[in-house]
Amino acid sequence: MALLGAHMSIAGGLDKAVERGDEVGCESIQIFTQSSRTWKVFPIEKEEVNAFKSALKKAKSVKRVVAHNSYLLNLSTEKTEVRKKSVDFFISMMERCEAFGIESLITHPGSHLGAGESVGLKKTSQSLNEVLKACSGFKTQILIENTAGQGDCVGHSFEQLEKIVDGVTDPERIFFCFDTQHAFAAGYDLRDEKGYKLTFSEFDKRLSISKLKAFHLNDALKEMGCRVDRHANLGTGFLGMNVFKFLVNDSRFKNHPMCLETDPGEEMENYRSELAQLQLLRK
Repeated sequence: MALLGAHMSIAGGLDKAVERGDEVGCESIQIFTQSSRTWKVFPIEKEEVNAFKSALKKAKSVKRVVAHNSYLLNLSTEKTEVRKKSVDFFISMMERCEAFGIESLITHPGSHLGAGESVGLKKTSQSLNEVLKACSGFKTQILIENTAGQGDCVGHSFEQLEKIVDGVTDPERIFFCFDTQHAFAAGYDLRDEKGYKLTFSEFDKRLSISKLKAFHLNDALKEMGCRVDRHANLGTGFLGMNVFKFLVNDSRFKNHPMCLETDPGEEMENYRSELAQLQLLRK
């Protein structure tokens, strides 16, 4: 069955994120491996790694952990200094994931900053090639997240994602994370069974369902096709609950981490409520 969970704060250490996830009954959690607000790379402390692995062993409900890359990165720009800085930081985050034994690192592609879609896609592929070369032999997988397509961001359509992968020298090492709100904002109608089936049929045709390794479960604050990245708590937005019912019962995704990125609320009461809703939807 789908492994339901949420993004958890790492305040106090990565081990605390596991404990917080366990507290609300998460079966999977998503974390940053360090502060997402700085370009500074923190050293990998053996004590922190051991504490994290120990917390995961002791966890009652948390079974899987995925990481999310910093939002500061831009893999899609032709501005050499920014792109190099982003690639170097990406490599450091891969090294952190590898050290902590985290299975995958989810990343947004980036923005072409007005240079044009073709430039953005080409630069994204180039950046991924540089990361893959530096991380040869790593167990941690790279998961590209589909975007809402806001501004000059690339990766909002399956066609664009396909073009990115086509430019990667080791395409078998690139996988995907599917964000429901981003897909809806990009124009994929997931509100009924017909739209759901069409969406994932196209995904399979262009990218392969076997490459889909994780999900972000978010409702949409704005209407379909708005190209605006704004999440809403489940059942409170324009997307509605049908897609989540389809996802948690889709046998193709029975072992996939599915994490909320919504407003957790005070003392994480929103997370508790939404996880309970998802569990009720799960047959």
